[in-house]
Amino acid sequence: MRDATSLHAGSIVIDGLLFHCDGYAEEFGQANAAAANITVCDFEAGFTEACDRIAAWHAMIAQSEGRWRLIETAEDIRASAADGKAGLIMGFQNARPIDDRLDRLDFFHRLGVRIIQLTYNNRNFLGDGCLEPENGGLSAFGHRVVERMNAIGIAIDLSHVGERTTLMAAEASTKPVLATHTNAKVLADWPRNKSDAVVRAIAATGGTIGVSIYGPLLWDGDPARPPGLEDLVRQADHIAGLVGAEHLSFGTDFFSVADTPAYEAVADMVSEFENPAAAAYAAAFDNTLRGRYPATCRHFADLGRITEAFVAAGWSDDDIKGLLGGNLLRALETIWN
Repeated sequence: MRDATSLHAGSIVIDGLLFHCDGYAEEFGQANAAAANITVCDFEAGFTEACDRIAAWHAMIAQSEGRWRLIETAEDIRASAADGKAGLIMGFQNARPIDDRLDRLDFFHRLGVRIIQLTYNNRNFLGDGCLEPENGGLSAFGHRVVERMNAIGIAIDLSHVGERTTLMAAEASTKPVLATHTNAKVLADWPRNKSDAVVRAIAATGGTIGVSIYGPLLWDGDPARPPGLEDLVRQADHIAGLVGAEHLSFGTDFFSVADTPAYEAVADMVSEFENPAAAAYAAAFDNTLRGRYPATCRHFADLGRITEAFVAAGWSDDDIKGLLGGNLLRALETIWN
């Protein structure tokens, strides 16, 4: 079998989504990750809270003794891959911080934000999230937001966004759009997963679909079989068959924290979060953070296990390197330019 460790070490690795990070740069080195799209504020944060959290991240970078790099360009990612600094791509999982103010996009761009998900699970000024039963489309303001994000170079993330809003945003965008952490709905019928039509629409823009190891997004509904990395490969196989492996990336939906007490605190917090869409999964495998990821890949430092799974499945080195970060880097370079 090919050497997965060497392949992973020789790749530019970009995690499309960490939902939380406390500044633990060392785990980036353990994961051989050049960069990650880190959610820098709460999913429902407004303008003031988002500004506060961005200020905290800037302070942390300044005090990190060179361990962190703020990612604002594709060249910054390449630099982190070369020198081993942890690369922070500032991201929002909801456009709520801009409210109905288009000028705030320019403001957040100047602060370093480079990826914004148009909606979280519910409706906002831009459109409908994936849990809205009406499945409304992109609003008039949402169209203006897409246009402005294209113009200034903020990537459009559609992971939690509803079907119609996603399709309309992809059609409206003149730059590649992303689904940084999702899977194919045909294999795992969850609200956050994407239909084949959406997968094709995202790929048609030149964007990437980031397959995710988050358990509910992989689960086929069998309560006797928790999902594993073989299910991640199955998802990637399906999407590659639809649109080509060049449109694949990955987003773990992990978190990264420095020590066991912090890990336990985040685990306890997440276990109390009620998500009706994940109720069946929680009932089958317990509502704990550990249970939400494959048993062999439960920490950000375990990213090499993903490479091992694709090597074992017979994927080519070039396709694996693309999935690990090469394809997302190509899309981000187009978007940010």
